[in-house]
Parts: sequence; C-alpha cells; structure tokens
Amino acid sequence: MQRPTVLLLFGGESSEHEVSISSARNVYAALDDTKFDVVLCFIDKQGKWHLLTDLGMTISTHDAPQLVPALGSACFMTVPASHMIKPDVILPVLHGKNGEDGSVQGLAQLLHIPIVGCDMTASAICMDKLATKQILAANDILIVDFEVHRQGEPKPDFAVLSAKLGNSLFVKPARAGSSVGVSKVTSETELDRALNIAHQHDTVVLIERGIMGREIEVAVLGNPPKHQASRPGEIMADGEFYSYDSKYSSTSGSTVTIPAEMNDETEQRIRDLALRVYALLGCKGLARVDFFLLDDGTVYLNEVNTIPGFTNISMYPKLWRQAGLGYPELIERLISDALDA
Repeated sequence: MQRPTVLLLFGGESSEHEVSISSARNVYAALDDTKFDVVLCFIDKQGKWHLLTDLGMTISTHDAPQLVPALGSACFMTVPASHMIKPDVILPVLHGKNGEDGSVQGLAQLLHIPIVGCDMTASAICMDKLATKQILAANDILIVDFEVHRQGEPKPDFAVLSAKLGNSLFVKPARAGSSVGVSKVTSETELDRALNIAHQHDTVVLIERGIMGREIEVAVLGNPPKHQASRPGEIMADGEFYSYDSKYSSTSGSTVTIPAEMNDETEQRIRDLALRVYALLGCKGLARVDFFLLDDGTVYLNEVNTIPGFTNISMYPKLWRQAGLGYPELIERLISDALDA
C-alpha cells in the first residue's frame, strides 16, 4: 500500500516563526516514515516556500527549490525545475499571521488538498479574539469583559477604562498568539506603552479586565460530532501572567499540572464547555481551548487556539499523552481525520 504524502509546513511570516520551527521538529520526529512520505516545506519570513531535504538544527534555503501552488490541480510545482509535488494532505505547523488565520487553509481549499485542522472560516474566526468573543457572548458563554481600541482612534483614558473593567487590565492584539504583544496594565503610562506594543502586531487591540483565576487548558481532538476533550491541565506562570518568555524562555520557571486539581463536577463542566465551543466555532481536527477558573467555580472562556504548539513544553500533546495517546499516534490521528473529513 502506497504511503500518503504529507506536506509539512512550518516557519512562516509571523512573530511566532521560531515557535513554529520548534514545533515542526517534534512533529517531524513523530511522523512514522514507514507510514508516511513526508515532504518538508519551510516558509521564510518573506513568505517564500522552500522545499527542504532535512530539518536539522540549522535551516538553510541555499539551492532549495521554491514551491508554487498549481491551483485546482492538487499539486505544487518546483521552481526552477518544474517538478510536480502532489501531497495527499497538508500538515500546517504554523502560528499567527498567514498560518493559522485561514490563509493557508484557504489556499488548501483552492488547491483541492485536504489540510489537517480547521478550515478557512473556523481558523479566521478563532484567530480573531474579537470575533470569537462576539460569537461566544451571543451564545451565552461567559467571557472576560473588554473594550476595543483600533489604530488611529484616540487613546482611551485609563480612569474611564478602570471604572468599567477594574484597575488591572490586559492589553493584547486581537490577532496574535503565544502571548505576543500582551501587557499587563495598572496605570495611564503603562496603558500608552501597552497599546503601542500591541499595535505593532495588529490594528485591532483588546483591553480586558484582569482576571485573578487559574489558567486551565483543554485539548480537543477530532471532527464533530465525534470530537473528544482531554482532561484539563493547569498552567502556573512564573510571572504575573503567562507571557511569551514564560512559555519559551530557557530560564522560565512556569510549570504545568496534568490533570489539573479540581472536583469532578468542575472538570466535567469545563470539558463539556470545551466540546461545545469547539463545535460552535466550526472547529475540526484539533484545537486547544483555554479558560480562567475562579475560586468560586466561575469559568470564563479565554480563547481558542486552532494550531496549538507542539514544542517540548506545549500543553496540547502533553494533555493527550496523559490520556494515553502518544506523540506518533496523535499525529497519525490528525492526518487520518483530515483525510476522512
């Protein structure tokens, strides 16, 4: 039986380029080459797609042919040699802009090639924190109170914001991940600086009420209605919040607990909510659903990540490993679900 050809996409133009490469190394190592023929495609920071022969610690595109899509033909062509690459499925290990925002998913649709994970619409919605919040709120799902600031608008007054949202605020780009551009704010001066940082990553910025709660994450896998939710895991950040450095710095003291300690009723409520949100937003394949859990049992839906990290410290594969699904089996399941969708 011929092995399915998997086009592994990684790198990308976003600020999460290095995270993508780290994730891709783990995914590549987990792919069983007796079951899959893996084609490596590195997307550089300028958006060019390069065909690589290996994925070592150093990535070189010297003499590497570029890949160009042949729309409607279920294939790519190499430049300059014009060789045909015909994947059976695309496996995107991409984060942020032009990766998990629906761009690559839309390209796969135009190519007529199945892609692992959410489709264009669900990817675009989940990448946009504002759109996600609006849909969730319309469906009576508890979200953190927020205000919106768009680039070019007058800067909001901290006193006015704090009267609505509290004295501790979080400012974040509407369309970015890995806590890129996120700042905690407790003063007017900090607000001005945080808005400038966030607007480096997006024209739309959310200003949220600071929540003093536990950070809980659930991994969801599969295509509705047959999707499954892992047991919740908990993140204990080494700082005031789970920042980019807290996630990826070699000196980070952040820890995770899997499964998170909570009573059975709360755990089931969170898992059920993760499954509901996943289906409501049109997700398939995989996503990580993030929550805040307060001491009184109140659960806030924070955000949904449709291409969660697969780095050494990433929660998504750890949650499934705790459930008995190892890395190779997880990747195989994701590919199988994409081919069956």
